[in-house]
Amino acid sequence: MPFVDVPTSGGITKAHYLVTGSGPGLVLVHGTGATAEGNWAPLTAELSDRYTIVAPDLQGAGETTDPGGPVAVTDMVAVVVAAARDAGLDRFHLVGHSLGAVVATAAAALHPDLVASLTAHAGWVRTDAHMAFQFDLWRQLAGSDPDALARLILLTALGKDTLRTWDEETFAQAAAGFAEMITGGLDGFVRQTATDTAVDLTGLLPDITAPTLLLSSADDRLVPPHHQLDLSERIPHARLLRVPGGHGLPGENPALLTAKVAEFLDALGA
Repeated sequence: MPFVDVPTSGGITKAHYLVTGSGPGLVLVHGTGATAEGNWAPLTAELSDRYTIVAPDLQGAGETTDPGGPVAVTDMVAVVVAAARDAGLDRFHLVGHSLGAVVATAAAALHPDLVASLTAHAGWVRTDAHMAFQFDLWRQLAGSDPDALARLILLTALGKDTLRTWDEETFAQAAAGFAEMITGGLDGFVRQTATDTAVDLTGLLPDITAPTLLLSSADDRLVPPHHQLDLSERIPHARLLRVPGGHGLPGENPALLTAKVAEFLDALGA
């Protein structure tokens, strides 16, 4: 898969990205601790026959390498835009989840000439005290007890219906896999969580001109729904859509997320 060198505030980032499909550009931005492939495999498989899909690994994720240290949201925006342009996209639709929703939202504000539409799931305007407290706990547990962190995130990221239907073996397997993922990319997870803590898009949101769909999961305890309501009140002409499930919608119910993205893009095309 291709790489592109991206100038950022800390130096050159060698950004890895996935590219597949054909048609109009669709750029996907993953969340904290995830990778492009891990976050977006179902959506990519479903829509690659209709769109040229580009999905970068942000700093601290996957095969992307960078100088280390703090990563600003604008540094991540630079990776997203560079990957899209390197893949030959002059204009593209943007979809982001969680931290990826923040990055995609910032990209839509900073590069309105490039962004044809924005879909953001579980985004937020500014990190509040509750979220900062949460992210600080994540960083502490990541270094001391990744298994406990994996269990905590599972219990707070999943929707109530999923939590009711999983058995003990399913919880154990999911927690073990998540803990392994955190341990394998520990430095990146901690650095991305620091980026989460510093989010403040307040001054950027009025500059968004692209049609915008904000997806808000009803059971989201990591980035509660009032954050997406706040976004909807600040982004001109944004549409807010409440969906069932938790924060981890891309993994919990990828078919629902894909359907909502496809419906929005189809409506724009019509």
